[in-house]
Amino acid sequence: MRFFRILSIISLLLLSGCSTMSEDETEGWTAEKFYQTAKEAMDNGDYPTAIDYFTKLEARYPYGRYAQQAQLETVYAHYKSEEPASAVAAADRFIKLHPRHPSVDYVYYLRGLATFDQGQGALTNLFPQDRAERDPASLRESFNYFKELVTRFPKSRYTPDAIKRMTELRNTLARHELVVADYYLRRGSHLAAVNRAKYVLENYQRSTAIPDALVLMVKAYRLMGIEDLANDALRVLEMNHPDHKALSELKSNKSPEKESIE
Repeated sequence: MRFFRILSIISLLLLSGCSTMSEDETEGWTAEKFYQTAKEAMDNGDYPTAIDYFTKLEARYPYGRYAQQAQLETVYAHYKSEEPASAVAAADRFIKLHPRHPSVDYVYYLRGLATFDQGQGALTNLFPQDRAERDPASLRESFNYFKELVTRFPKSRYTPDAIKRMTELRNTLARHELVVADYYLRRGSHLAAVNRAKYVLENYQRSTAIPDALVLMVKAYRLMGIEDLANDALRVLEMNHPDHKALSELKSNKSPEKESIE
């Protein structure tokens, strides 16, 4: 009997301990308390904690201004936590739930920023890499998000910066095509290199990659032995970009070498 009594006491102690451990410190918190605590975490740069409090706020108080604001702040918190997929998902949800919210243009903007900065973390500072050499999928996605902001909210305070970023993205995407074209050129796939360069000329007009696309076409056509097309590309380059550093070499009729364009 004494043995069973001891077991009962131990069981009660264990249950008491588990109960204490499972206590929720936020029990009884108001929506305002959740929001203010989450904002304090945000101000301190503790975005995961902020996201946790915002999530609990919405779960317990799904209606009202605090829940709505928590949804908006969650988009920013995911963006600052370098979680682009979560930021985009949170932004899409907010846009769907509150399409006429006075700050919805900001959410469109954050969605573009999340994908614009994708992959630009601490390692990028240690090991710099040209964005044009990466998978362009996130760049195209970011461009489309910014384009949607500019189209829907042309007078938004965020539209001017979105337009600037779209220009940068176009230049980067054009350079990516040239990176691929140069790869083909160096491996003897001259026609594939020409087609990539043509794609830049046709789809990224006014981009900073246009003159280098023409240089690459001159080299590729010469390697293919098509001098008339090479000369056409050279004339266009000379007419529109007379100060390009590759002009003097190309005009000297030197034998082109299989090397990457600069």
